[in-house]
Amino acid sequence: MKLESTKIQSFFAISDGISLMNMLCGFISILLAINHNFELSAILMIIAIMFDSVDGWVARKINRNDKLKFGQNIDSLSDAISFGAAPAVFLYTISSTIPHNLSILPAIISLLIVACGVLRLTRYNAIADYIQTHDFIGFPIPGIAIILATFYLSGLFNIYIALILMTIVSLLMISNVTYPKFDNLIIIGISVVLIVLIILPISLTLFGINIPALILLIFSLYYLLINLIKIN
Repeated sequence: MKLESTKIQSFFAISDGISLMNMLCGFISILLAINHNFELSAILMIIAIMFDSVDGWVARKINRNDKLKFGQNIDSLSDAISFGAAPAVFLYTISSTIPHNLSILPAIISLLIVACGVLRLTRYNAIADYIQTHDFIGFPIPGIAIILATFYLSGLFNIYIALILMTIVSLLMISNVTYPKFDNLIIIGISVVLIVLIILPISLTLFGINIPALILLIFSLYYLLINLIKIN
């Protein structure tokens, strides 16, 4: 295939701009985590998920011609930052209070998040043209960000549980376990409402627990485990 132009604007579409917003939210989340602003860092990860869920829909609506896979690549690279690097940095930074003799664990698990995230995205791109399925193979990478972010925002956060949970989720991302894609408008609508309630500057807490964050966390964990239960 002969290229007519190598200028960025000849590749770029509106949906790619949305993918970049996903990436920017992920990068800002990293900066906030480094500066120990964990609440806002978690919220930025959730906002990144909203952008990620919209870019594909927009690409389909505008009939995006992506023969060179520019959109697919920018989406995956953005996901690697927002849902690989951002959760890893968040987890590593927030683990600074654990005993010194266990300090190596957050580093190892953070590396695992990034490595498994990149492997998950690469496999998805590699098999996209060869396997037609309505399911995800391996746990979707945005899920690791939403689980970590909602766990923290719920008010029930425990670093040791988080380390174990992130290890499990990372390994499930590169597993062959299949997860259904969301096509139920009611479930999508409820999820969007919960996300909006989480990121809005209003307090919906009960006994110190952020109710929308807790509900979304429970829903995410159910989605994580349901197919494992079916397999067994």
